[in-house]
Amino acid sequence: MTISRRTFLAGAAAAGAVLPIAAPSIARAQAKDFRLGIITPPGHPWNEAAIKVGEVLKKETNGRLSITVFPSGQLGNEAAMLQQMQSGALDMGWIMTAELGSRVPAIAAINAPWIVDSTAKVAKLVKTPVAMSLFDLLPRETGTIGLAWGITTMRVVFTAKPIEGIADLKGMKLRINTTPAYKDFYQLLGAAPTPIPTPQVFEAMSNGQVDGLEADLDFSWNQRFDKVSKTMLRMNAIFMPCVALVSGRVWQGLSAEDKALISSATKTALDAQVAETVVNEPVLIEKFKGTGISIKEAKIGDAETKAIIAEYDKIWVPKAPILTELRKVGATL
Repeated sequence: MTISRRTFLAGAAAAGAVLPIAAPSIARAQAKDFRLGIITPPGHPWNEAAIKVGEVLKKETNGRLSITVFPSGQLGNEAAMLQQMQSGALDMGWIMTAELGSRVPAIAAINAPWIVDSTAKVAKLVKTPVAMSLFDLLPRETGTIGLAWGITTMRVVFTAKPIEGIADLKGMKLRINTTPAYKDFYQLLGAAPTPIPTPQVFEAMSNGQVDGLEADLDFSWNQRFDKVSKTMLRMNAIFMPCVALVSGRVWQGLSAEDKALISSATKTALDAQVAETVVNEPVLIEKFKGTGISIKEAKIGDAETKAIIAEYDKIWVPKAPILTELRKVGATL
């Protein structure tokens, strides 16, 4: 005769013999420590936000849910982490649009130059319906679920020799992020994009392997690129956000309540990170000023800007039609 689990547990409870052992076992089965991979180093605003999400989950679930953050690419580069999330081997990853855009051209559209021209406008852009709609492409194309945007400041260029503006980048070997979106932009400016692994960037500037590099302000201060540069050029043209992702396979196994809690905690933490980035940008600029490095604003006329945008969009709008809508929205911010 087969005894159902419900009948067995009811009988065991009446006998007072099994439940004291079985209940903790069930509780342990429900507990989950999510592994979250991220490429940025400890102390970066994205890392701090990820840690905050884990703290909220732990508090709200009395320790049932938690997050362990693996920074600095400890679990592999972003391509490797995406692959791990696709298989369910990695629970979460905060991945930059450079990597996502190499797989989903529409995502790369947000890396186009001059969609917006300030960090404050970036903060507004990522909250718009058109920016949020990019997440809809992720499950099918990457096997992941997008929860929220994280941002950095507008990216700046550091150069080994003094320069005055964008025109001086012509002919320079610039270390750039490897995303095609950036490569096309800097080539239109006449620079020679040179991909170098992030850990080697400081040395590459020191030994003259490259003439300059581009990065956001937070990372640049963390790495102290001012020590190997004469000029910091504020481009006011491009930025590099990240997307907080959850493995689609992992997401399917979560309850509706846990999904809602994770979504809310992630959005709240990254909304705060976005706001703090806008507030902290002037602070970082002052820190760089204190080093004595020459800080220049990009000098480029409206006609020249429009010409570069037109050439850029000839390349990218056919691949990512949503770029047109992003530009329209960006112009209103």
